[in-house]
Amino acid sequence: MSTDATSLELTWFKSSYSGAEGGECLEAAVTPGAVHIRDSKVPARAGLTVSAPEWAAFVRFAVGR
Repeated sequence: MSTDATSLELTWFKSSYSGAEGGECLEAAVTPGAVHIRDSKVPARAGLTVSAPEWAAFVRFAVGR
């Protein structure tokens, strides 16, 4: 796991399930082999980078499978 994605040009997106009113949203950017995650309210704050398999495991856990 790493928190340094500053040297990459990333394209950030929010889930289509995120509402337009803001609130507690995460943004993600996908690169080959990694997923970068940041707080949409404070994008300048350091984010989190996880490997593609770690992200897949998190998503499986989050949906309960």
